[in-house]
Amino acid sequence: MVAGIYQLTPVKDVCLRHCRTPMHFLLHGWHEGKLGALRMGGEHGLYCVGCCWGLMVVLFTVGVMSLVWMAVIAAVIFAEKVIPYGTRLTKALALAFVALGIWIAVAPSSVPGLTQTGSGPSMGMQP
Repeated sequence: MVAGIYQLTPVKDVCLRHCRTPMHFLLHGWHEGKLGALRMGGEHGLYCVGCCWGLMVVLFTVGVMSLVWMAVIAAVIFAEKVIPYGTRLTKALALAFVALGIWIAVAPSSVPGLTQTGSGPSMGMQP
């Protein structure tokens, strides 16, 4: 749910705008030399992490439970960053992530592809 709420913040908008258009960053933030390149890479990387940290946390968390959900969320991150109208997905994604968070909190066993802790075979040794 936190990832969904973050999708609606101004910080997310600024970071997504910078991450989607690196040419502006290159033209106006150029630094010479190897250290300059390192600095530029670090700054641009911070924008990209700032853009998608919430989605990355969801990607990791859900990916541990289901590879299908991991692929779906990875596709969503890709679409938001790459397709021409990806920024318009932000509000829809926010609502979807909040709804999914509520669904998982209320009835985790009813979410397709997710498993509850303890529902699988035991990892311990049997006597």
